[in-house]
Amino acid sequence: MAQTLVEKIVEKYTIGLKPGQQVRAQDFVSVKPAHVMTHDNTGAVIPKFKQMGATRVFDPSQPVIALDHDVQNRDAENLAKYAKIEAFCKEQGLAFFPARRGIAHQVISEEGFVLPGTLVVGSDSHSNIYGALGAVGTSVVRTDAAAIWATGETWWQVPDVVKVTFTGKLAPGVTGKDVILTLIGVYNQDEVLNCAVEFRGEGVANLSISQRQTIANMTTEWGALVGLFPYDEVLREYLLKRAEHYARRGDAHPRITPELVAEFDRTALKADPDAYYAKEIVLDLEQVTPSVAGPNEVKIMLSLPQIEEREVKINKAYLLSCVNGRLDDIREAAEVIQGRKISPEVGFYLAAASSEIEEQARALGYWDTLVEAGARTLPPGCGPCIGLGEGLLEAGEVGISATNRNFKGRMGSTQASVYLSSPGVVAASAIAGKITGPRNLEGLQPQDILYNLVENPAPARAVAAVEILPGFPRQLTGGLLFAPKDNMNTDAIYGKEYTYRDNVPPDVMAKVAMLNYDPEFQNIAREGDILVGGWNFGTGSSREQAATALKYRGIQLVVAGSYSQIFKRNAFNNGYIVLECPGLVRAFKEGYAGEKALTIQTGIEATVDFEKSEISWDGQRFSFSPLGRVAQELVILGGFENFIQERIRQSLVS
Repeated sequence: MAQTLVEKIVEKYTIGLKPGQQVRAQDFVSVKPAHVMTHDNTGAVIPKFKQMGATRVFDPSQPVIALDHDVQNRDAENLAKYAKIEAFCKEQGLAFFPARRGIAHQVISEEGFVLPGTLVVGSDSHSNIYGALGAVGTSVVRTDAAAIWATGETWWQVPDVVKVTFTGKLAPGVTGKDVILTLIGVYNQDEVLNCAVEFRGEGVANLSISQRQTIANMTTEWGALVGLFPYDEVLREYLLKRAEHYARRGDAHPRITPELVAEFDRTALKADPDAYYAKEIVLDLEQVTPSVAGPNEVKIMLSLPQIEEREVKINKAYLLSCVNGRLDDIREAAEVIQGRKISPEVGFYLAAASSEIEEQARALGYWDTLVEAGARTLPPGCGPCIGLGEGLLEAGEVGISATNRNFKGRMGSTQASVYLSSPGVVAASAIAGKITGPRNLEGLQPQDILYNLVENPAPARAVAAVEILPGFPRQLTGGLLFAPKDNMNTDAIYGKEYTYRDNVPPDVMAKVAMLNYDPEFQNIAREGDILVGGWNFGTGSSREQAATALKYRGIQLVVAGSYSQIFKRNAFNNGYIVLECPGLVRAFKEGYAGEKALTIQTGIEATVDFEKSEISWDGQRFSFSPLGRVAQELVILGGFENFIQERIRQSLVS
C-alpha cells in the first residue's frame, strides 16, 4: 500500500517488522535511530543511563554530544559539569563538540550526522530542524536518550502526517521566518498538533536550505513532531558543497562525499503519489509578506504594517539561535545595517549558530559591519534565547528577536514583552529603536492568506488479528466513564500542590486523581472503570503523575480522541494503557451533548479486545489503533526502565 515519506523513512529504522509488514501512522514501533543528540542535558542523561544498569554505550556511533546551552557560564560548577560530560564521551568513544563550537542542531548538521532518508532524534524540542536536510528529525525525552545509549533503540508512535504544499516563490526580502510565522498564525487552532508535516510542491525548490531549516525548526512552535522536506536538487547541491568543505578541511573519513550524494540520487525515498495524509494545506509563497509574532505568543501574527502603526519602542534586539543564526541571516542583517548605527537606546545582541558560521561572516565582512554599528557579540550558542547569560530582558523592557520562542519570561523577566520576526526586521528595528521593517520591504503590502485546509477521512484499514504476547490481556471489560472536556490538562488530572512533593505514596495519588477537574470524580469512579476523554487529553505540563495517578486509582485504561504526546509517552513509560478511538469519542460527544455533569457514569459495560483492536458493547463497535509488540512489552514489564533493563539482560545473555 502507498506510504508517506515519513512512514517510509521510519520503516527503514524500525526493528522487528515481519516480512512484508509496512509502517503506518499511529503504529507503535521500536526504532534504532541513526543518531541521538544530547547537549548540556547530557549531564542528566548519564545517571539515567547508569541507573538502567548499563556500563557501555551499545553503539558508540549513535550518540552525538554538543555543549551549547549555558556556554557563557564560566563558574566552577558548570565547568565541572562540562568536564564530566567530555570525560564520559572520551571514555565511551562518542562524538563530542565542546562549548562554543555552536548550537548542537547546527553543529551536527554541519558535521554530516544528518543525512537524507535517516531518522535522527535529539533530546531537545527543536530537533524537527533535521527535516530540512531530508531526515525525520524529532525530539525525545532524556529517558529515551539514555535507552538509546544503552540498547541502541527506543519506542515511538508514528504520528499522523499532514501534507503542506508550497506553490509560487517568495518576494524579494520575504524570508523563511515569514513563511513559518504565517503558517503558525493562520493555522493556529492546533491543526497540526502532534503530527508530522511533509512539505511538498513546486514552491519547495525556491527555498534555500537555510530557509528550510528555519521553517522545519519552528514546526515545533506550530505543534508538530516532525517538519520534513524532500531530497531534491537544492539539497543535493548543499551536500556537495559540504563534501567539498570536508575535503578542503582534510577530513580522513568525511561523512559526506560525492559518491554518497550519487547514492542519494539513485536511492532517495519519495512519498507515494497516492499516500494518505490526514490533512492537507496549500500555501502560495507569493502571498507571504513580512510578519511579526507577539507579544509573548507565537500564534498571534501581525503584518509588518500593522505592527509599525503601533509604534512599539524596543529596548533589546536579538540576532541569534538555531532558527536564525546562520550566514544568510547575518548577511541579511548586515545589508540592512550597512553604513548606519544601532540606536543608542537599544542593546543589539549577535551570536552565530556555530563557530563555522561566525568565521564565514567575519571573512565576508558581515560581522564587522554589525559590530561597527554597535552590535554586542556573544559566543556561538543558545544564550539569551533560553534566558541564560548576557543580554536578558528586564522588567518593563520590550525585545524584538529572530529566535523561535517568545514565551513569557523565557528571555528574561516575566514582566517583559517579546516579539518574533526575521533578521531584517530585527536589524531595522535595532536602528530605529522601534519595531519596523527595512527599506526594501516598504512596497510590500500584506495579503489575505486563504485558509486552505482539507481534512481527509481515514481510509478503512484492514487490521489483521494482533499477536498478543504472553502476559498481556487479550480482552479487558469495564464500565465506561465519560469526561467530555477537550484539552484536559495535567493540572486537572493531578494538581500542582502534589506534583512537586517527592515520594507521594500511590494510595494518596489515587485519592486526588481528577479532583481539579471534577470534585465528584472520586465518588463516581469505580475500581476497574475505563475513562473516556475528549480531544488532546493530557495537555499541559510534562508531569508523569497525571498518568500514574489514574493507574493507581484503578482506572484500567484511558480512551480518548487524541492525546498530548508527552502524556501518552508518560503513560506507556509507566506501563499504563491509553488508546486513541476517535469514533467512540465522537459518538459520546453527540450522545451526551445535553449532559451537564463533568463526569458521566454511562452505565455501559464495554469490552476492549486487543486482538481485534476494537471496543464493543450491545452491537456497538469502535476500532482503535493496534497495540503492537512494543506497547505490549512496555505494559507487561511495567514501564520503560524495566523494558530497557530486560533488553540489557538479554544482550548480556546472548
